[in-house]
Amino acid sequence: MAMSVRVCSVEDVPAGEARRFDVDGRLVAVVNLGDEGFRAVDAVCSHEHYYLDEGEVDVDERTIECPKHGSTFDLATGRPIVLPAIAPVEVFPVTVSDDEVLIEV
Repeated sequence: MAMSVRVCSVEDVPAGEARRFDVDGRLVAVVNLGDEGFRAVDAVCSHEHYYLDEGEVDVDERTIECPKHGSTFDLATGRPIVLPAIAPVEVFPVTVSDDEVLIEV
């Protein structure tokens, strides 16, 4: 059964950027899409072990790009849009309550 876990406060992730957090031993990238709200995905690229939160966030396309080889992932589904990655990354449902970012794990 899924449970909500506090990851950070909304101030911890500037609009248009991503930050990496350790959630019970698991690395999660929290992305602030500004008016579109927050998204959370597995912080490690499915192609090679590299951190997605260090890559570019495209607020309009709602994607994040791995800085190592340029794979781009849809933040809603986790599916890769641009090769070389072919496997999706896990996506976590996000809620914001009292300026706290919570994800379901």
